[in-house]
Amino acid sequence: MLLQLNASDPRPLHDQVAGGLRRAIAEGRVRPGDRLPPAKDLAEQLDVNPNTVLRALRELRDEALLEFRRGRGITIAEAAEGRAIVTQAAADLEALAGKYGYSRAELISMIERLP
Repeated sequence: MLLQLNASDPRPLHDQVAGGLRRAIAEGRVRPGDRLPPAKDLAEQLDVNPNTVLRALRELRDEALLEFRRGRGITIAEAAEGRAIVTQAAADLEALAGKYGYSRAELISMIERLP
């Protein structure tokens, strides 16, 4: 199975799906050029609404990790591996900052001040 969801995870399901796919890309379980199963099939495997999967896939497309091609399905983008690692690290950093009371704007400000 490509990914699994955790019922005890407080994140919304679409975030879990997107995070699981980011991790699969970062770990090399899927490679650039690989096709993903159709959203409907992925939703059935995960026992979630297809719209949940579609929302996650659109988010990953917007991050340039996935490519949607009419008639060819959804594939992993060519530069996806490194981008997935950095994107996941940024999401983890944002969550950590939030845990300690920092807003996204404050986190961005901290990053901009790095040498």
